[in-house]
Parts: sequence; structure tokens; C-alpha cells
Amino acid sequence: MTVDPWSSANIDDNEIERLIKEFGIERVDDITRQKMLENRFIRRKIIFGHRSLGDIFKAIDSRNSWAVMSGIKPSGPFHLGTLTTALEIVEFQKLGARAYYCIADIESWEDNGIRYEEAEETAVDNLADILALGLDPDPEKAYIWRQSKEPIVKDVCFKVGRLVTQNMVNAIYGEKPFGLYLAALIQVGDIVLPQYRDGPQPTIVPVGIDQDPHIRLTRDLTRRYFSEEKYFLPGATYHRLLPGLDGSDKMSKRNPNSYFTFNEPIDSIEKKVKNALTGGRRNKKEQQELGGEPQNCMIYKILMYHFEPNDDKLKENFEKCVTGQLLCGACKKNAIEKVLAFIKDHEKKKAKLIEKARELLDIR
Repeated sequence: MTVDPWSSANIDDNEIERLIKEFGIERVDDITRQKMLENRFIRRKIIFGHRSLGDIFKAIDSRNSWAVMSGIKPSGPFHLGTLTTALEIVEFQKLGARAYYCIADIESWEDNGIRYEEAEETAVDNLADILALGLDPDPEKAYIWRQSKEPIVKDVCFKVGRLVTQNMVNAIYGEKPFGLYLAALIQVGDIVLPQYRDGPQPTIVPVGIDQDPHIRLTRDLTRRYFSEEKYFLPGATYHRLLPGLDGSDKMSKRNPNSYFTFNEPIDSIEKKVKNALTGGRRNKKEQQELGGEPQNCMIYKILMYHFEPNDDKLKENFEKCVTGQLLCGACKKNAIEKVLAFIKDHEKKKAKLIEKARELLDIR
């Protein structure tokens, strides 16, 4: 089964089960969950699988250095989908990881045709967003780079490229423009950069399951090329992708009602949340008798992922919904208040961090 990291299609639970079995992804079991209860994405079972998380536990227990690596493609403003990975990076940094954050402008050029110069303002905006979410840019705690300006990722790309054949990338990614294969090799450089730059250390990469091809490619090439350097095989955590607000398979720029960006007018965000798909029944009487279906409700899901920090309150709302005590109108009103309060607070923080983002990326 070929998984396409550049596709707009979602991956449902049945496909996730097949991928776990076919590619050897480890499940996040109760023992693993207990070790990382401070991470709400693991605690709430949003992160369902991993590779090599055990290496991270050993590093934490031994008080050795470890890294979290991820990034963003500067092709547009932050939105609900990018928020998940960004917050995972922040949570891992708070647990003790040094954060390595990449602005993937080479991939943005290859996948979206956005020239490096055109991507600069978006990169500044994106970086200010994650700084506002809590990423600590202290050089002791973080390293931030643009692919187009970082010689390490290009160096690694050429070094490991001699081990890669056309048949190999076709098997992993399917038939793609060759530039995307090169962008994938640049991502290998991104993922091994923490070890290439700062020495062998366990590295965790938070991703959606659709990005697993990049992880498998990097682990294979790390095993084959960097064995003498005793690099750790880069690990990963896998989270479930949020469907579109309107019930579509996945948030997509082709469908503006499926998501909202952080730069949208407040009234536009409010309208989209108001129109989001719920797990409600056909009418009030039926919902009170049968209960709602929060597992199918985008209001419940966005609260669970991002906007309800209190686990007990989330659980209470779930139980009231399934027993018919909580109706969709009241639930939506509560969600809208939380979402808008979050966005307004975020924008205030972000406005103060734009110049810091420019400084970190050396963009003037």
C-alpha cells in the first residue's frame, strides 16, 4: 500500500490498522501512555503509534540529550491542521527535548511552485505562530533553519542519494515528479540534522500517518549510511489527522469551509465553527432520547485536539452528549467562545514576535 505524503486524501481507521501491521508501527499502549501523561496528545490517544519512543524514555531516564524535529512548509498561514504538529513540538520541548524546527522552503518550491523569496514573509509569519504557541527559541533549547540556506541538509541529501534508486523511491512514494524525490532526500537531511550537527542523540519526529514514507526512508538511509557514526534511528509519533470542519475527509485549501487559518477575520472563523458538522440527531427530541455521537462531531474533535485544556470537562461533555443531556446549540456556543478567545490571545502574542521571527530567520 503506497501512502502519499503530498496527497489531500485522509487515512481512515481501517487504513491506519493496515499501515500499522504492514510497516511495523508500534502502538502507544497503556504502559507507554503512563510514561508520558504530561503530553496531552498521548494522554488523549490522539497520538496512536510510534517508532523508537523507547530511545526517548532511556534518554530521559539517563538525563541524556534528545531532540524533537519537525517543521512547516511555508505555503500559507497557520491553520488547524498545522496547529497539531506545532503543539506537539512545544510539548516535547517542555519535556526536555531540544527542538529542531525547519522551514521547508525547498519542498514548498517543489510541491507548490513558491519561490524562496516569495516564501520568506510566510516563513516569518509561520515561525511567529509557533513562537506564540510556546516554542522557546533560546539557542540552548532550539535550532531553526530554512532548507534553502542550510548546507547540512543539502550535504546529507547528496551523501545518502548514492544509496537511492529509482525503483526504491517509486516503491515508497509511487510515480512523482523527480523534484519531489529530491525534496524527500532533503527531508532526510532535516531529520538527521540534530545528530549530524550536535552528535548522536535520540530524535522524535511528530507527524501524521501520511508522512510515514519520509520516516521509513530516513530510517533506512540512516541505518545504511550513518551506522559507523552510531546515529540513532530517527523515531516518530503518529497522530490522527483532523477531518474537515464541514465533514469532508481532510482539511484542504481546495475547500475553504473545511478549515480556518489563524489570519482569517474573527467573524469568518466564527461562521465556519457555527457551520461545522456535529454528531447531533435530526431534532431535539431524538437527541434527548438517543443521545448524540461525539465521535463523529467536529466540534468535539477540535475541542479535544486544541481548545479544551481540561480533561475532566472534556469527559463530562462527552458523557452529557451521549446521554442526550447536552444539545448541539449549547455545545457549539461554548466551542465558539473557546476558539475565538484562543485566536484573539494568540494574535496578541504573535504580533509581539514577528520581529523575533525575522531575526531568527535572518529575513529583512
